[in-house]
Amino acid sequence: MRRYVQIAKNTWDETFTYRFSFITYRIRNILQILTVYYLWTFFIPQNTTFLGYTQSQMLTYILATMIVSSVVMATRSQAIGNDINQGNLSSFLLKPMNYFGYWFARDIGDKAVNLLFSIAELTLLFMLLHPPFFMQTNPFFLVSAILSISLGTILYFYFSVLMGCFGFWSNEIWGPRFVFYQLLSFFAGSLFPLDILPKNLYAVIEYLPFSYLLYFPIKIYLGDLSILMIIKGLLITGFWIGVMHLLVSRVWNKGLRIYTAYGR
Repeated sequence: MRRYVQIAKNTWDETFTYRFSFITYRIRNILQILTVYYLWTFFIPQNTTFLGYTQSQMLTYILATMIVSSVVMATRSQAIGNDINQGNLSSFLLKPMNYFGYWFARDIGDKAVNLLFSIAELTLLFMLLHPPFFMQTNPFFLVSAILSISLGTILYFYFSVLMGCFGFWSNEIWGPRFVFYQLLSFFAGSLFPLDILPKNLYAVIEYLPFSYLLYFPIKIYLGDLSILMIIKGLLITGFWIGVMHLLVSRVWNKGLRIYTAYGR
């Protein structure tokens, strides 16, 4: 366990090594927050509703996605495909270390940095703009939301590893990953609450894994879900984690059989 904690700490330190890249990334994130903020304040003036959401509810949802995505969808494990393509995987296979554990620890370090700065950026936004943000005080909803975010983090890690496994069969890994990430972000609810979609489409999305990355934990935080709906959602998330674990294990083992350490 100690070695994985050290890996997470090293990832934290590594983030601040490339300061210019880090600063430009954070500036882009602030501009994204401001763009989405002003977009929804335009569509939903005060004391009005839009597709069942008040301005306070919608802005809380949108701003909460910034926090939740900084935990769930921040990852370093996209480099797994590069390790495979460049033959760097060989050195990991020879070490007494779990390869997936190594990348999960890297992800934790990266998530910690993203969470810290996302909170700082939103705090600055609150001080300057005073947005109507809903604060949840019910301990049950807060604990359930944290549990859902934790499960979503594990689920997204499996998605990221699965996309990295494409490196066993192709050198072109960034294109498929980019397309998949855009689709995943949309169906996770990063742009708007998924329940404003047509009911038939939402009924299908509800049983797919993507909405449990962002939409579901935020709806728990807002207090919009009953206890039974929360339990159902957590069970569905656990089910998809099990499915993804089996799928990743099978694809990984199949890929190792054809791995040739090309580039080494």
